[in-house]
Amino acid sequence: MATKKEDTLKTNVTRLLCAKRIAHRTFTYPADPVPDGMTLAGMLGRDGKEVFKTLVTEGASGGHYVFVLPVCFELDLKKAARAVGEKSIAMLPSKLLLPLTGYIHGGCSPIGMKKAFPTVLDQSAEGRDTILFSAGRVGCQVEMSPKDLSGLIRFTYADICSAASNEANE
Repeated sequence: MATKKEDTLKTNVTRLLCAKRIAHRTFTYPADPVPDGMTLAGMLGRDGKEVFKTLVTEGASGGHYVFVLPVCFELDLKKAARAVGEKSIAMLPSKLLLPLTGYIHGGCSPIGMKKAFPTVLDQSAEGRDTILFSAGRVGCQVEMSPKDLSGLIRFTYADICSAASNEANE
């Protein structure tokens, strides 16, 4: 069962949000074993379209890109590549995630990476009041508005989810 903890759990993400006085809520959940995205959404009492995952990729050019999309969908690599102007992209191997971003698999957040990478949020986030995503640690999620997120990190919106996963979740 997930619990809400207002500003009591400190991660680099929540510290930054507090320092910038950005409205947010944090939630913790049991992370042993680490739940998949849909299980996590259920633990938080949320729909899979409200809880987002952060995926890091590498383009054919060698550039790195961050994609943030609902946990109930899969990243469409072709759409994602088009969104960032790459010929192709591939998922970054888990062993390279920590040295590149400062985050581990399951705790990756679009906020507070070691370096600012081009970031794309799925277009479904654009119309939402809030979205939930990792607060930078396995077992902790942060909820905030995409509008407030845009004041903190640079990102664009694009359709990056696979059609098959979109149809299956409608």
